[in-house]
Amino acid sequence: MFKQILSTIFFLSIVTSGSSQVEEVNPPDYIKTITFKSSSNPQGQLPILRLGEAFDLEFDALVEDEPDFYYKIEHYDYDWTKSQLVKLEYLDGFDNFRIVDYRNSLNAFQLYSHYKLSIPNRQTRALTKTGNYLMSIYNEYDELVFSRKFMIYSPQLGVGVSIKRKRDVKFIDEKQTVDIVVNSGNLVLNNPNETVKVLIIQNNNLYTAIKNVRPQYTIGRELIYRYVDKTAFWGSNEFRFFETKEVRAANVAIQFTDLLDIYQTYLFVDAPRKGQPYTFNPDINGNFLITAIDAQDVNIEADYTMVHFKLQYPKMTDGSRIFVYGNYNNYALAPENELFFNSEKGLYETAFKLKQGFYNYKYVVVDPDGYLDEGKISGDYWQTENDYKVLVYYRDLGARFDSLIGYGQATSVNISN
Repeated sequence: MFKQILSTIFFLSIVTSGSSQVEEVNPPDYIKTITFKSSSNPQGQLPILRLGEAFDLEFDALVEDEPDFYYKIEHYDYDWTKSQLVKLEYLDGFDNFRIVDYRNSLNAFQLYSHYKLSIPNRQTRALTKTGNYLMSIYNEYDELVFSRKFMIYSPQLGVGVSIKRKRDVKFIDEKQTVDIVVNSGNLVLNNPNETVKVLIIQNNNLYTAIKNVRPQYTIGRELIYRYVDKTAFWGSNEFRFFETKEVRAANVAIQFTDLLDIYQTYLFVDAPRKGQPYTFNPDINGNFLITAIDAQDVNIEADYTMVHFKLQYPKMTDGSRIFVYGNYNNYALAPENELFFNSEKGLYETAFKLKQGFYNYKYVVVDPDGYLDEGKISGDYWQTENDYKVLVYYRDLGARFDSLIGYGQATSVNISN
């Protein structure tokens, strides 16, 4: 569970210019299954790429025609404000070209086209600087369709990450603390309290990341982060999951299926897990994997199903809202994935289209003040197996942008006191 103030950009993120922080714009209903894939990230999770590494942005357009899409790439600093670099300084070649690699679906009830943008390509030969980037996709009318953040790093220093139980006894059973040791090696870090910045990400969710944490102290060439509170996350619980690789029959966590205009997948009714004893349930930490039986190419042969979610939970009368999310929708809180209370059935429910595959998901609550509570329904447990990533940024004296020079990761599977 992670609490933070979420503004009205839940439903519409707006990209602004100048010194404002950029937010990802979530796609309309007809754009699905957005992934960044590379040799180091074959499943399309949070895109943290090495400098010079090739990658693909892929997505589906669930329409009968074949719309044209164009892409633009922009460079940002640590805090996601526009960097001072002009495009020629970080991009070898040009962007704002049409995505020409697309194929139509095959043997699927839901018609769609699968788009693939590969970087490098003939127009965009390379991204030459480390740091934060935003990939924006536009339609033929130059209207923004969606955008996604990605990061490019160069491993110039060592980043050691270990996961501990919360040192505060009050939350020792509910929270996990991330300890970090940054070893600069032969690299001289000038005034690291001001020039070095870290970002700590739990389960590939940028919205709940911890930022702006300074080194607690320095020993030789090592920057030490061993805080009691500043690097602690709520443990939450293992993600729930289901699998739709076989759409004609019930599979993992599926009660039954039906065929109308497209396949309908009805999950078993979920119940709250807060207050229940912790039970280990292997998951993939909020991610998803596209898979389908008897499909040689899941990119165009996997079908879409309407997945029906149902949650047995008392009706909330204080204005709080319940959402279901995961990496499959970039942890977005949007009208599509909000659950509404069905008075006749006495439960919360929603339904939306997802491509065949294996999915992790979680129910979260947003209260009237905009606070996100991931543990309100799932509970928080120190034993939960979570994935953590740490990014280290550095702006040397006189530099014009924040470079990303360190990347470390760990899981809490071996959590210790």
